[in-house]
Amino acid sequence: MYKILSKEKLAPVITRMSVNAPHIAKKVKPGQFIILRVTEEGERIPLTVFAADPAAGTITIIYQIAGKTTTHLDTLEPGDTLASVTGPLGNATHIEKLGTVVSISGGVGTAIGYPVTKAFKEAGNHVIAILGARSADLLLLEDDMRAASSELLICTDDGSKGLHGFVSTQLQLLIDDPAINIDLVVAIGPLPMMRAIANQTKPHGIKTIVSLDSIMIDGTGMCGGCRVEVGGQSKFACVDGPEFDAHEVDWETLAHRKQIFREEEQLSKERFEHQCRLGQKQGGK
Repeated sequence: MYKILSKEKLAPVITRMSVNAPHIAKKVKPGQFIILRVTEEGERIPLTVFAADPAAGTITIIYQIAGKTTTHLDTLEPGDTLASVTGPLGNATHIEKLGTVVSISGGVGTAIGYPVTKAFKEAGNHVIAILGARSADLLLLEDDMRAASSELLICTDDGSKGLHGFVSTQLQLLIDDPAINIDLVVAIGPLPMMRAIANQTKPHGIKTIVSLDSIMIDGTGMCGGCRVEVGGQSKFACVDGPEFDAHEVDWETLAHRKQIFREEEQLSKERFEHQCRLGQKQGGK
């Protein structure tokens, strides 16, 4: 059922993939995610739905090759099938007409930022999208984000394209502009980036939403693995989120929790890559 229909490399370690999943395509909304397994015995990993085509019954996901499961996923080709795709999960982004919305995306977080940006624009907001990367060759989905927003501002760490600086540098220019009144900031990307944006907007009282990708297993609130501290209370990113008020998130605890299984994740990836190399050698014989 979950046949891979297309696969496209967006960057050396980032891939866009279209999958047949009609029950999800009909219901998914911006901000929601799916959990997939490559094999029956495989790990369950959460991935945001970049786009959906209800008529065709397909969803599009974008993933970064990081651990064992995404490494395994990237070995599959169109025509192969996934063991399971569960969703849509999580709460959809609350979309309403506010005025001026600043959407900030960094790295693979752009896959989440795109449908959210598009939805806010379609709701009648003036959406200023800030797209950041370390360098021009690592910018993702530039054309998609330009079409989804009212204005697209690009910044790179090395200055190879757009503003020379971080996304926070560009955001500060908007905050300091007396002609711009920001009603909402949506920041999606690496944890340090979202944390920096939260600290930047808090003194100005600008409402800021972030999408958290904490450790997640079942995606239904049963395992408790995705606990995050928000406003002094324990929340589950899968059922209470994945979006939260950035000014209420306990960033220190979240950063610590994301490191808990880092060593085990690396070992699992290395074992899988070793098995792949052995298989290639044996096949060569």
